[in-house]
Amino acid sequence: MRADAQRNYDKIVEVARQVFREKGYDAPLDEIAKRAGVGAGTLYRHFPTRDALLDAVMQAWVDSVEVATDKALVREGSPREVLLGWFETYVGLISSYKGNPAKLTSALGDPDSPILTKCQVLANANGRVIEHLGGALRTSVEPLQMARLIGGVATVADNADLDADAVRPMLEVLADGLLV
Repeated sequence: MRADAQRNYDKIVEVARQVFREKGYDAPLDEIAKRAGVGAGTLYRHFPTRDALLDAVMQAWVDSVEVATDKALVREGSPREVLLGWFETYVGLISSYKGNPAKLTSALGDPDSPILTKCQVLANANGRVIEHLGGALRTSVEPLQMARLIGGVATVADNADLDADAVRPMLEVLADGLLV
């Protein structure tokens, strides 16, 4: 890719990330092009579909999920403390944009979702946490279940504009329900 084309690509992704954070994933693509200082044709040349742009925006997020999971797995403390630390991290990861918790959590169960493969990283991260905690969790706990439960709490927090102090008690109830 030519240097100017790469700059345009990077600028579009950066601006899209900001616009999606402000207005959600359904924000007008023309607004993204305008704020990035490029024509609509340039945006569509790099990203022929909204899904292609979402995919590019989400790649850095996917990488951050992996890093956050690694950090959660080396956390010291009781299984409850490790689990709660992971839950708080997870809520933070999926709450970076307004409406994001519901969108990501719904995509996990939708085989036709254009962001399913990016969101699958959440279920995989939960699988790693479940494996790490081993016998401390109920044997019936599955990664997708856990993703949906934490995602439900994050969606409530997102819709009600709750802060971390209001979310913590809900996560404690969830953790206590999953631990043996």
